[in-house]
Amino acid sequence: MTIDRPQALARLLQLIEPLNRKGIPLREDTSFATDLEFDSLTVMDLVANMEDEWDINIPLNILPDLETIGDVADAIVKLKGES
Repeated sequence: MTIDRPQALARLLQLIEPLNRKGIPLREDTSFATDLEFDSLTVMDLVANMEDEWDINIPLNILPDLETIGDVADAIVKLKGES
């Protein structure tokens, strides 16, 4: 089952919000490392939540390329399209 990008982005924002301890406004260009200051444990929690939410496997080797919320939304749409 495919998912469109607006749906993926909206749900992704909901998954990120509880982890957004700094209360940073969440936008597509929000950076996980710079803006949100997520550590590796928080990133792995988010990855696990995304994998459960969309029934996908996110390869660890693509994580360094997923710098912003928009990057992750694109990856979710791509991975769902491949499943």
